[in-house]
Amino acid sequence: MTSRRVVVLTGASSGIGRAAAEALAARGDALVLAARREDELRVLARTLDASGSRVVAGRADVAVQADREALIEAARAQFGRVDALVNNAGISIARGMWWDDPDPLRVLEVNLTAPIELTRLVLPEMRARGRGHIVNVGSVAGRAATHGMYSASKFGLRGFSLALRRELLGSGVHVSLIAPGFVRTELTAAAKLPMPGPDVVARAIADVLDRPRREVIVPRFYGPLAALEAALPGLGDAIVERIRARRYGA
Repeated sequence: MTSRRVVVLTGASSGIGRAAAEALAARGDALVLAARREDELRVLARTLDASGSRVVAGRADVAVQADREALIEAARAQFGRVDALVNNAGISIARGMWWDDPDPLRVLEVNLTAPIELTRLVLPEMRARGRGHIVNVGSVAGRAATHGMYSASKFGLRGFSLALRRELLGSGVHVSLIAPGFVRTELTAAAKLPMPGPDVVARAIADVLDRPRREVIVPRFYGPLAALEAALPGLGDAIVERIRARRYGA
């Protein structure tokens, strides 16, 4: 059993997940990385191992229960325990509107059901040890509704995270929600907006594992916008229309 913190990270092959893996490896964590794109994942694992981190990587579709169970078992087999679970894997509707997508509920399965089920798999051991950390990567879209199933999944993930945190108060198990705004990743490739890279989110993930917090919005300037949306939803409608027009070049 390793003395390092053992972190299971989903969606690790690109974007926020890849940046988070690099940030956590730099802090000395032992990593169990999962994603659907196995080739990219194994290249990343080799790179991180070369820098001195202990890394296990394997293909997993978090929407599949057997893959979720195999991921957690791989972590236990390699390191003996799971200290932190970072639910980062996420998808959106490929293009167009959710009602035209042949499988719109897959967004809910990946973004909401998978984090809940993975959390359920690691909670018993965390509660028994009296320590652990669940980090869910949500979105500002979980506060300001913008896009059908994606916003539904992120609103749900925010509610789950905040409720779970309260359910676990005093247990030694922490729950944190990271809520990125527009960040440069494959999901936002079509957006015609100035955006920071995924490193800003990766640092937030690494930081809450060191210093637990309930909810972190990144970049920080999205915090006032989220508060404004709650107070003045009509103004939020106007902002979303402007963003959508710029995003799609209208």
